Amino acid sequence: MKKIITVLTTICLSAFSIVGIRNADEPSYQVLTEEGPIQIRHYPSLVVAQTEVNANYKNASGLAFQRLAGYIFGNNKKQQAISMTAPVIQQQQAEKLAMTAPVMQQKSGAVWVMTFLLPQGYTLSTAPVPLDSAVLIQEIPDKKVATLRYTGSLSEQGIEEKSAELTDWLSQQHYQAISPPRSAAYDPPWTLPFLRRNEVHIDIE
Repeated sequence: MKKIITVLTTICLSAFSIVGIRNADEPSYQVLTEEGPIQIRHYPSLVVAQTEVNANYKNASGLAFQRLAGYIFGNNKKQQAISMTAPVIQQQQAEKLAMTAPVMQQKSGAVWVMTFLLPQGYTLSTAPVPLDSAVLIQEIPDKKVATLRYTGSLSEQGIEEKSAELTDWLSQQHYQAISPPRSAAYDPPWTLPFLRRNEVHIDIE
């Protein structure tokens, strides 16, 4: 089964692009503000599949992608294939620590969350139920998101640098960030770096 999922993952990635030709569906959004590579967008509510992996960035990326690719290729109670969409979202998870008062949050050093956006039209009640208990189906409410687009190979260091750049811009423009930064990847690893579309997303008030 693991070998089958690995093969399907490769096929799944090819749905994103072949040397930079991108053909996966993307969620609709409204651009509210634009300044160079930065946009403020409004996204509608979205139904997503998510999984958490406790590992370093590279290992977490591979394992999380295999889990989610397995789900959309039929590892669900309906044995139903679901179309691949873009982008693939990944972020470091904040670990909730129950205190007497208040409840505090801090980063967990090695927990990464990866998210696949389900195609438009799916709801919590119609999305196939995952057979893998590590895959969760959730609905994300509509929201405003600041995004920073860039090219090049995707790496943890690059995500951190672009996250800092977007955070600084938000501060200068007096926007209030209400989420940690997350990475949005639109292309598979074999896409030529200068053709890749990568983004950093931060939710804002």
